[in-house]
Amino acid sequence: MGKIKLPNMRFYTFNGVHAEEKRLGQQLSADVVVHYPIERLVQGDDLATTISYSAVYRTVERVVTTNQFDLIESVALLVMRTLQTEFPQATQVDVAVTKHALPVPGIYDPFTVSVSTAEE
Repeated sequence: MGKIKLPNMRFYTFNGVHAEEKRLGQQLSADVVVHYPIERLVQGDDLATTISYSAVYRTVERVVTTNQFDLIESVALLVMRTLQTEFPQATQVDVAVTKHALPVPGIYDPFTVSVSTAEE
């Protein structure tokens, strides 16, 4: 089984519960892993027989930047479900969405939510 990994894709969005997040926006990042049988599907050196990582990137970019949610959980779920639909040859899709700027007092690293079709 093969994997295409697209780590740390960054997008400026207007997602969040708080009014400032919706008005000012913020950067989110997405990590995506698409699993599929490369050894069986890829014949020769032909892009038509594989999943294009460029197409995966464009799909994630479209979903993340054209939708507005309160929860990054909703962002991650929609990315996962859209990738499942647009790339049916994928056997599993893993998505992690990270929020870097948080309106929460304290000292911490960015918060991440992960979803996977393996868990459905």
